Amino acid sequence: MLWFTKLEQKYGKYAIPNLTFYLIICYAIGYLLQLASLYNPSMSSLMNYMTLDIYAILHGQIWRLFTWLLIPPGGFDLFTLVMLYCYFSIGTLLERTWGTFRYNVFMFMGFIFTVIGAVILYLFIWIFGQSFGAGILEGAELLKTVSAGYSPMFSTYYISMSIFLAFAMTFPDSQMLFMFVIPIKAKVLGIFYVAIMAYTIFSAFAANVFYGIVTATVILFSLFNVLVFFIVTRKSFRTPTQIKRQREFQKRAMRPKNITRHKCAICGRTEESDPDETFRFCSKCDGNYEYCSKHIYTHTHVKNEG
Repeated sequence: MLWFTKLEQKYGKYAIPNLTFYLIICYAIGYLLQLASLYNPSMSSLMNYMTLDIYAILHGQIWRLFTWLLIPPGGFDLFTLVMLYCYFSIGTLLERTWGTFRYNVFMFMGFIFTVIGAVILYLFIWIFGQSFGAGILEGAELLKTVSAGYSPMFSTYYISMSIFLAFAMTFPDSQMLFMFVIPIKAKVLGIFYVAIMAYTIFSAFAANVFYGIVTATVILFSLFNVLVFFIVTRKSFRTPTQIKRQREFQKRAMRPKNITRHKCAICGRTEESDPDETFRFCSKCDGNYEYCSKHIYTHTHVKNEG
């Protein structure tokens, strides 16, 4: 879209290159803190001060607006290393395909929507939480406890998932190895993961309505950037196949019309009029004179006088 292109022209110089690399660095720091907490219990308390807890943010802990990006998406093992490499690869590929600015917009939309989702969930607890927590907690204590309880759910897990879903939408026919063994197309794997998340939300509602609302808010807002980005840029977004076709069309369009590379100096035949014809230059003529197979041996040699 024109406005998005103008936005890119104006602010594109501020885009952060290799943004996926910095996200992986956040993962690494989070996992180091997670491992350190196994040997030092005080580190667990430190990580509790990093979650996206809106109640705590409103009470002065502003750093939580950013430090939640250090909350790792799960436990650390060999599979985690493989997944981090996978996310780094597809994130870098998306940045090269879309451009640094558009990839930055996509990623920061994911960060912002996640924070918005946490705020909306906090407001929901503030307005309706009492009916869910009546007889257990009340007032500020309810807000503080519940907000701290769901805040770890806002992690980089769904940010990583948004990267994969964007990859599946951009390269739907690319083949990946599911469970490192089964070859499967990216679009099929994307549908599979969406189905898993839908089942997660359904199961949460089946267990408890309040927990279902929390789970749905966390998942949907964390992935909202995928939907919004592709809707906003749908007219200007091009898949790699479309980009290749456009480049080939431009090359053909820029090729000069009616200009040939070979032309017989006697009959005027060219490779355009006779694609199967063979053209040769005559070494005995003075100058660059080219002839077709019929006249290469029968023509009169051109000689410059003097």
